[in-house]
Amino acid sequence: MRAVRVVAPDVVEIADVREPSSRDVYEVVVDQVGICGTDTKILAGEIPVRYPRIMGHEMVGRVESAPPEAHFATGSRVLVDPGVACGWCDLCMAGRNHLCRNGGLMGRDVDGAFTERVLVPESRLVPVPESISRKASGLLQVLGTCVHAMKTIDLFPGQVAAVIGLGVAGQLLTQLLALSGATVVGVTRSEWKRELAKENGASDAADPAGAEGLLEELTEGRGPALVVEAVGLEATLAQAIEMVGIGGEILAFGTIIGGVAGLPYYHLYHKELTLHSPRAAVIEDYVDAVALAAGGAVQLEPIVTHELSLEDAAKAFQLVQDSSALKVLMKVS
Repeated sequence: MRAVRVVAPDVVEIADVREPSSRDVYEVVVDQVGICGTDTKILAGEIPVRYPRIMGHEMVGRVESAPPEAHFATGSRVLVDPGVACGWCDLCMAGRNHLCRNGGLMGRDVDGAFTERVLVPESRLVPVPESISRKASGLLQVLGTCVHAMKTIDLFPGQVAAVIGLGVAGQLLTQLLALSGATVVGVTRSEWKRELAKENGASDAADPAGAEGLLEELTEGRGPALVVEAVGLEATLAQAIEMVGIGGEILAFGTIIGGVAGLPYYHLYHKELTLHSPRAAVIEDYVDAVALAAGGAVQLEPIVTHELSLEDAAKAFQLVQDSSALKVLMKVS
């Protein structure tokens, strides 16, 4: 079967690999898979993996074969939880299997979903109704991680929240914050991403230079109760700390893998800030994400800007780095 795998930093290939086989787990045919920042960092060599590695962890597919007494029938449409967990460590026993001490992530620690078929245990499958379009389904996994992040914050309806970075996650978090009753201000240099955020829940949006004045006006100088960092840079996390009001919360959603400038630590102390750093999601978060999409509470299709085939993997990775793109999906089956 075909698979996209990284064989060295910045070197990706399409290869024929062995078909997976097991009688004890489900075999899922991959319908489509999304590319995210983790994938691009793996390709760039910024996140180390064992080569060759089949990348990819944002997938929806259909069950092709199932073990005896299976809950999901052949042909069932499913979302795959990409987190791999042991099930017996202290964190798994506490229901925090996304933090498993012995686990990992598909596409990083074990082979992933940039391929035609994967093997998955029943505990990591979530049913996806046919009412959710193919395009929209490509965002369900990342929506689940945003749902998980929302469960960590303590925001009241009517409070002001700012979202720095209006990429895929920033757009989704903007919608979820608006659903919670917050007044949301998006912050990005991209004019078309600001407009998209306003079409889908943001009360307003500004470029970084104009955001401070807008937020001061909205909060009468107090600053927002919550600032979301959805870029993944030390500089934008520092901006979030400086921007948030006294006693506020920071949601550090972007994955920061290093930095040299340092953070405004005195602000963390002086403002008595709460910093949240959510990681991945648990199965219940994916269930909630699917329910939100099925109920029409979130708009997913407008966030998808490109759909390519598995053979166009190199082009797909280039598009992810392009400011004119948002979600890039690769169709497989």
